[in-house]
Amino acid sequence: MFLIRSGAIEGYTRLVAALGGNPVRLLAAAGLSESLLRNPNTYLSYSKLAELLEITAIACSEPLFGLRLARTQTSTVLGDISVTVSQQPTVGDAFANINKHLYLHARGVHVAQQQRGEEVQLELKFEITSSRGLNQLVQLSVGQLANFAAEILALSNHAISIYLRQPAPVSDIGLRYGKTYEGMKFDANSDGIRLSAKLLARKPRHDEEALRRHFEDYIQLLKQRYPDSLQDQVRDIIGQALPSGECSLERVAAILELHPRVLQKRLQLQGSSYVALLQETRLTIAREHLRFKSMSITELALNLGYADVSVFSRSFRRLTGMSARQWRDSAGRI
Repeated sequence: MFLIRSGAIEGYTRLVAALGGNPVRLLAAAGLSESLLRNPNTYLSYSKLAELLEITAIACSEPLFGLRLARTQTSTVLGDISVTVSQQPTVGDAFANINKHLYLHARGVHVAQQQRGEEVQLELKFEITSSRGLNQLVQLSVGQLANFAAEILALSNHAISIYLRQPAPVSDIGLRYGKTYEGMKFDANSDGIRLSAKLLARKPRHDEEALRRHFEDYIQLLKQRYPDSLQDQVRDIIGQALPSGECSLERVAAILELHPRVLQKRLQLQGSSYVALLQETRLTIAREHLRFKSMSITELALNLGYADVSVFSRSFRRLTGMSARQWRDSAGRI
């Protein structure tokens, strides 16, 4: 089963409500729960997400729902991946490194880069399937790729050419949507974006203000979600930071705007510690991925911040009494 972080559809509830739909009912129709959207690091079935978007587009009479949702988002929906990738020396290096980190956000999609004359093409390729089709999921994903490209290039996302293999949803698309989707190409040979190859040599732009707002919003979300539990706040931060490899006590404390010693002391007063919460969170995430077989054990170890798969294997056996492979096989029989 291919999985994706629920953060990929940030803003879904607001947009559906604005279009006159009932997000809770639509989520239920796709076999999903609204509670799954409360934590952006909760993993969803990729196929279920595709089904949800198709159901929503029909219910809201919005054939470009996926693109419209993407236009309400920023690259922060990709979690820490967008921050990590954008720190490459050039835009070309950032694009080249997307696939290296993309599996931390979603499994079942890849980005292929090709140069066509004076243009470079970034094409999305999906391994997943859905009985209702993938049109809306493709729209959303291409829109998010365009957002990321626009942000690191300091361009308007309208300046990024979007190409979709699906046919135009309505014949009068220009009249219906005006300039909102001007320059978009339907019935294309690929799903992705194109831009001038000259832009690849640029240094990626870091939107420090956007990142600051992102972390401020995240802190407020933590306080609303876990108003009386510092341990749960720490677990949440660890779960989000693990894939980037930057999950130290110092980083977690900084996000909470606490000195590391203060954080440790407060956790001790609650009968816990940073090391214990890190271990617990890693085990919870490991079990989730092993149950759904969403990635190899080696990839899982790296995703959890272990420098070597053998270290992960020893830790998992010590905590569960069996190897990761044995646990995965036994979970599949339940």
